[in-house]
Amino acid sequence: MTNVDHGDPGDAPTVPPPLEEVANPARPSAAEEARTVAATTNVGTLASLTRDGDPWASFVTYGLLDGSPVLCVSQMAEHGRNLAHDPRASIAIVAPNPPADPLASTRITLAGYVYRPEGNELAAAREAHLAAIPAAHVYIDFSDFSLWVLRVQRVRWVGGYGRMDSASEESYAAATADPITPHAGPAIEHLNADHADALRAMAQALGGFPDAKTVTCEGADRYGLDLRVTTPRGVAVTRVGYAKPLDSIDQLRAATVALTDQARALTGR
Repeated sequence: MTNVDHGDPGDAPTVPPPLEEVANPARPSAAEEARTVAATTNVGTLASLTRDGDPWASFVTYGLLDGSPVLCVSQMAEHGRNLAHDPRASIAIVAPNPPADPLASTRITLAGYVYRPEGNELAAAREAHLAAIPAAHVYIDFSDFSLWVLRVQRVRWVGGYGRMDSASEESYAAATADPITPHAGPAIEHLNADHADALRAMAQALGGFPDAKTVTCEGADRYGLDLRVTTPRGVAVTRVGYAKPLDSIDQLRAATVALTDQARALTGR
């Protein structure tokens, strides 16, 4: 990613670099991030092309079939006619519960082309859409509605300011949604409310910020924790990874206890 000089940031906060090497910065790949975002909601903005070649954005619902969005679209809708004429399409999806600054939210764009599934794939696509959108049972079999599957060929993931990457069709297809992120909210709240000292020890000993004063947990996934660190030099975000990836939310507590023990052993606290 190319660094861009935006000039004087004015009253923007200073973002200090880590003073020491981050012990384990492991984090999900862009493909894993994208699969996770796609799996945590069922709404997005579909971009299609009119007969005149103009871009057309539409609010849509979707289910997932092996990571591929499944749309149920009426031919009475503008985007339904667009897809029938030109299969090129993309879907922009924003992760639920965005921060106060919308541009700091996590979002993805899945781009490729749509096709009408047939046979066993049609049955699976119908089931996938109904699983995500139960209300669709009212109209999914209407004659003017059709199921479309988006064959994802290109992925763009944006994790907020300064965090972005692309993923290939192959890597997206091979990735899986994170098993921790959708269920981590209560654990993150507990860490922030009751274990501020443990988070500070993690940031100081494992996250590269020995000058950390206050630390909060902003996210958790199968590989580790995202920490927001306040230091005399400014505010930054760092990463502390577990000893090994997690398979279920039930393992999160033990993993954070292990990180705490490791950090306190290094800091002598």
